[in-house]
Amino acid sequence: MTQKFDVVVIGAGPGGYVAAIKAAQLGLKTACIEQYRDKEGKIALGGTCLNVGCIPSKALLDSSYKYHEAKEGFKVHGIEASGVTIDVGAMVGRKNTIVKNLTGGVSTLFKANGVTLLEGHGKLLANKQVEVTGADGNSEIVEAAHVILASGSRPIDIPPAPVDQKVIVDSTGALDFQAVPKRLGVIGAGVIGLELGSVWARLGAEVTVLEALDKFLPAADEQIAKEAFKVLTKQGLKIRLGARVTGSEVQGEQVTVNFTDANGEQKETFDKLIVAVGRRPVTTDLLAPNSGVDLDERGYIFVNDHCETSVPGVYAIGDVVRGLMLAHKASEEGVVVAERIAGHKAQMNYDLIPAVIYTHPEVAWVGKTEQALKAEGVEINVGTFPFAASGRAMAANDTTGLVKVIADAKTDRVLGVHVIGPSAAELVQQGAIAMEFGTSAEDLGMMVFSHPTLSEALHEAALAVNGQAIHVANRKKR
Repeated sequence: MTQKFDVVVIGAGPGGYVAAIKAAQLGLKTACIEQYRDKEGKIALGGTCLNVGCIPSKALLDSSYKYHEAKEGFKVHGIEASGVTIDVGAMVGRKNTIVKNLTGGVSTLFKANGVTLLEGHGKLLANKQVEVTGADGNSEIVEAAHVILASGSRPIDIPPAPVDQKVIVDSTGALDFQAVPKRLGVIGAGVIGLELGSVWARLGAEVTVLEALDKFLPAADEQIAKEAFKVLTKQGLKIRLGARVTGSEVQGEQVTVNFTDANGEQKETFDKLIVAVGRRPVTTDLLAPNSGVDLDERGYIFVNDHCETSVPGVYAIGDVVRGLMLAHKASEEGVVVAERIAGHKAQMNYDLIPAVIYTHPEVAWVGKTEQALKAEGVEINVGTFPFAASGRAMAANDTTGLVKVIADAKTDRVLGVHVIGPSAAELVQQGAIAMEFGTSAEDLGMMVFSHPTLSEALHEAALAVNGQAIHVANRKKR
């Protein structure tokens, strides 16, 4: 007998599993389909984010920074720590434990909320029927009143550097090195490339990042990007812009990479090479030809502002649709779609999705950049505050970076908050909360911030927008 559900979700990543849980909480009979299996061959929920993305990379970033701090940063505190070493296997093992705990936690949440897990590959057929094909090749058809497509994304492969997961790896393989490579190449100076490059650079690798674009972090505010380039270069990352990889040759346990830059043809040899040039949506065998769901010209599932596809009752969320490929964006879309299916008028503010790069210092922003606003012809006032002037940052020996607040010159409404520095992601989230409620720079300046905290830097930057900062010299108005 065919199983029938109110909602069937294909994919159990941060978009899919959240959508499934929310739908079940709203009283809808819900199933979620997932095929990903861990190294032990067991179904693992949580998608790229929990298994081979956000969570494991942060575990390695934190471990590697603690090692770096113990080796390089303790002395200033009067702490002598000689002979500090890193056990890479133990570090990776800790990462694996965290992943296992979290993916297991999603399974527990499914059970607690009454979500039915269907193991296998999900494929949308006509009339909102979904085919579920198990690992054994057997298939069953389930019927749904509503379907949510949340199949996620996978790393982009490039012909000049084919991944073998031994010498040339993608972002997944870079999480499982069992030793620190002496020479590490990274293709791509985006979020993933910089984060993974930082991990292994802290542990002693000589890291070279090859970026095809001539501009560093083009999505970030130019002032913040410039500071990030300076800081990361100082940390030892050799970032080569305008470097287009043309080929590679693996010889034994090393790889020679050919690329062109402003100086012509170049080549470098590495012990490991990470390919991190972005991700593409997973739509392989997701849609039957008669499903009715359309893809756009870039291979993403076409949706409107409410994540509705071209088929009534079929939705798509997360990395498989337009917009930023961010876990929190996918999760929030999942919540909104579940609520709309349940009859609520939920919507999502795509203008205020925070972006974060978890290097140290962190780089984060929300809202618009200074260059974007100027291109739009918007008159703005800008306030900045350096962490070098923050008492809390000094106490933590973590004074690199600044907070930048951009406000409309006429209305004083905050249009962007950009941070490079300690706890940048948390400070930007404060800005996002304030901006969601239409804050002005004056509003932020009038609030009481506890002292001494890093968040005082946001307070001072907001004051600086209108030339009222207390703990840093204000710019003289022209």
